Amino acid sequence: MTLTRRAALALPLLAAAPAALAASGPGPAPAFTAKDADGRTRSLAEFKGKVVVLEWVNEGCPYVKKHYRGNMQATQKAALAQGAVWLSVCSSAPGQQGAVNGAQAKAWIKAHNAAPTAFLLDPSGTVGRAYNAKTTPHMYVIDKTGRLVYQGGIDDKPTSKVEDIAGAKNYVLAALADLKAGRPVQTAFSKPYGCSVKYA
Repeated sequence: MTLTRRAALALPLLAAAPAALAASGPGPAPAFTAKDADGRTRSLAEFKGKVVVLEWVNEGCPYVKKHYRGNMQATQKAALAQGAVWLSVCSSAPGQQGAVNGAQAKAWIKAHNAAPTAFLLDPSGTVGRAYNAKTTPHMYVIDKTGRLVYQGGIDDKPTSKVEDIAGAKNYVLAALADLKAGRPVQTAFSKPYGCSVKYA
């Protein structure tokens, strides 16, 4: 096989690498940059050496509303107490459900007593597509070495009923507990549930 033919065969695999990586479980987390609600440029590289939780959010989604009756905030605070970074990401395109500007995002955070490290605005969907984020919420945990060690739903009760939170297994907290204990994340993938991400 000639070098030219080898290169031609390799190109489609290289082009598909970011999405395939995000969907296949533990592996390097895709790098990204995005503006936060204050207009600051934030990047994953900024948090090198820390555990990072990514949460896709859409304020109009019933499944997001379910968890923002206290469950998501409690999960955020537990993560931050362990020294983790929490980044809420909105990939709703302008004009779509959940699309917010910086001021609206900050007002929503305050109204819900939420505690993300930062709220990232991703109206182009660049960050969302890099992670293959499909729903709101869709959760990801990145370990201190930059490996994506969990992706999926926040728990094992895929409903919009608040009463189902009681007794549900919180996969994010479980992943954080595994990392804190220095053991492999037992559940590295679950099927995400919620509203579809409202990409452009």
